[in-house]
Amino acid sequence: MDLLEEIQQAHRELYSIILPTPLTKSLNLSNKYGSSILLKREDQQIARSFKIRGAYNKMISLTNSEKERGIICASAGNHAQGVAYCCELLKIMGKIYMPKNTPAQKIKKVELLGGSFIKTVLVGDFFDQTYSIAMGDASINTRAFIHPFDDVKVIAGQGTVGIEILEEHQKPIDYIFIPLEGGGLAAGISTVFKQLSPLTKIIGVAIQDDSSCGISTLDKNSLDPIDQFIVDEPITKRNSLTAKICQKNLTAVLKIPEGKVCSAVLQLFKEEGINIEPTGVLSIAALDYYTQEIKGKKVVCIISNGLKNSQREPEILERSLLYEGLVHYLKVEFPQGPASFKEFVNEVLGPEDQITYFQSVKKDNCKTKPFLMRLELKTPNTILAIKAKMLAREFLYQDLSQRHDLFTSNFCPGDTAYLWEQ
Repeated sequence: MDLLEEIQQAHRELYSIILPTPLTKSLNLSNKYGSSILLKREDQQIARSFKIRGAYNKMISLTNSEKERGIICASAGNHAQGVAYCCELLKIMGKIYMPKNTPAQKIKKVELLGGSFIKTVLVGDFFDQTYSIAMGDASINTRAFIHPFDDVKVIAGQGTVGIEILEEHQKPIDYIFIPLEGGGLAAGISTVFKQLSPLTKIIGVAIQDDSSCGISTLDKNSLDPIDQFIVDEPITKRNSLTAKICQKNLTAVLKIPEGKVCSAVLQLFKEEGINIEPTGVLSIAALDYYTQEIKGKKVVCIISNGLKNSQREPEILERSLLYEGLVHYLKVEFPQGPASFKEFVNEVLGPEDQITYFQSVKKDNCKTKPFLMRLELKTPNTILAIKAKMLAREFLYQDLSQRHDLFTSNFCPGDTAYLWEQ
């Protein structure tokens, strides 16, 4: 059985189990881009994610003895929720490994969905560690491992999203934008469209330098390291099944900055009232890079995941402001004495520039004293004038705004020691 047949069979199996999610036209996005933008709302799926499709399709394929022994999975959230729901639905015992830093909101949701049929195990500082421990447990105890994406049955389940789209919208679709993440969703949908809608251009969307899907980028954007803030399950496997399928099927791969994705999260909530986590809006964040190509075209964007973690809302806003150039973190060396700071405020900053955080940093130097500050600006170009004025007045400074460890090193107002030790 080839993969398209697997997907069609999964579609029949899932028909009475999952919700066929809506394909709705976004008037705001359609007007903005001069296109017809359709949103496939997998955020309205059971467990708020497409992941339940692959989890269910994989778990019903297990033998009776495999079901009796129970299953194991590793996930930072969405896959875990899908597996937990299926464990309760199919009455299969499951052990779900999650990283120690998984938000409490997601852990609680997993335990609620799985009930007495699942056990959560928090282990590992990063997902790769969690994944390795879970795989070891599955191997030692001969239990089926439900992979988040790199499995034919899982890919087939995710691919049913594509079948639903073509069943509901039978007119030609010019472009479809699909979040990559691990590649299971993109592998499944791209297989459907490659064979059943061959004229559709299929664009995979990922975060800059996210190697979890193992697919090389075709865009011209510069690449920066990614942290686990956006990607739930970043497993690096360039020779994975999903990578091979996507490499063959996708028209292009677009990799975009994390801050751009966070801006899209805020924009979608403001304009559409849709409250989605960052991975869910990758397809919408990509539209700005295809403004000319999609004008007058029929476009489908996959909203893959549901509600964002409320605890991360401040960080989403901060990443967005940093990307838009409206916030900057600077380390400035001030000559000793109050006059230098007064000069900085009166002569370097403009009337609308605000210092929203200011902290002295210890340094054994009697001539100058370094301070950390957070600047909030009205327009992004203002920073150029501020830097020029600092140079003219011989204020030494470092712009920390683009440091890749700005968030991951526990650097935040109130805990700055790490950066100054570098």
